[in-house]
Amino acid sequence: MKLSLAAHAESGPAIDILIPAIEKDLATLPYVIDGLRKHVKHPVGDIYVVSPGSERIRSLCRRKRCVFVNENTVLPITKRDIHYRSRTWDRSGWLYQQLLKLSGDTVCSRDFLVADADTVFIRPHRFRSNGKTVFYSRAWSQPEYFNTYRKLLGRKRTSPRSLVAHYMLFERAKLRKLKRTIEARHGIPWFKAVIRVIDRTKQFGFSEFETYGNFVYALNRAGYTLRPALNKSLPTGPRRLSASKITKLAKSYRSISFHKRKIYRRSGGKPSDR
Repeated sequence: MKLSLAAHAESGPAIDILIPAIEKDLATLPYVIDGLRKHVKHPVGDIYVVSPGSERIRSLCRRKRCVFVNENTVLPITKRDIHYRSRTWDRSGWLYQQLLKLSGDTVCSRDFLVADADTVFIRPHRFRSNGKTVFYSRAWSQPEYFNTYRKLLGRKRTSPRSLVAHYMLFERAKLRKLKRTIEARHGIPWFKAVIRVIDRTKQFGFSEFETYGNFVYALNRAGYTLRPALNKSLPTGPRRLSASKITKLAKSYRSISFHKRKIYRRSGGKPSDR
């Protein structure tokens, strides 16, 4: 895919984009891709959509000029190998997509922006500014994220704000350092360590964004800038938002999320989707 270098030559080296997705994301995914192309103010290389073998998502990738990646080719394990559930909820797929994101260094050839498939950019975003990496952040997080972080790395959080903003720029070399550090501490592959240390009685047991973000922030705090994410969650779908409504929302927010939390509930003892 050709890089849009002319339009954003002043914005530094190109980045790739990685979006894990499944078929339930098809209602938002086209808008996510369009929003990224419009509002990421850096040259964009390839946009990778990591998904199960879905012909509908393959077709969308062709239309949107994205690279389809079958998720079963990314890790030595699949969702079936993760058993993170109770009688009423199933977070196995939720955890699996986080592990896929942390495997982006094996998919992408550049530093890459991870974007959730239900979050649409409505204002310009820069992820490098004045020689620093920009992390978008919020005021609150889940305490269990940091318990797992401590188990994995033997240290406390360092960022003063939560780094769960539904998107983050990952630097490949630093991501690999994180995984090597986890493996050296636990003596097993990094993804197995994550699965092993999670408290499976709790629904929010791990965050890829908090884990990577706090790890690299501790390495060089001066190298990072924290900006408020200004994310708005809406119960409706993006098709129902008019251009005027989006313009109005963009005055207060940078992005809109269309979460479907109910998918984590188990029905009749069957696992949920992610």
